[in-house]
Amino acid sequence: QVQLVESGGGVVQAGGSLRLACAASGLSVTKYIMRWFRQAPGKERELVAIINENGALKSYADSVEDRFDISRDNAKNMVYLEMDSLEPQDTAVYYCSAVDTWTTSVSAGAYWGQGTQVTVSS
Repeated sequence: QVQLVESGGGVVQAGGSLRLACAASGLSVTKYIMRWFRQAPGKERELVAIINENGALKSYADSVEDRFDISRDNAKNMVYLEMDSLEPQDTAVYYCSAVDTWTTSVSAGAYWGQGTQVTVSS
């Protein structure tokens, strides 16, 4: 059974930092492209960051470029999202996702975690 479990969310003041983690079981992240999405209340789920299988290729949403960093530790079967200079508009539920092709589509066949809440207060 495949499971992706996110952790590290919480409440932080604007300008602060959080590090999200995604623990995978039932699959080897080595074989997957990993992504972080987020969904704010009343809004569509949007891609935040994506990383290829060996970590050499990364891409970010314009809104988080230069503030967020996606990384992976294949030996630990983990993926991370380091978030710095957080802003109130970063408030959302953050989801980890695994896919077998490079795609930013939400509807692509993928594995999803249950999400972790990030709240940034002003």
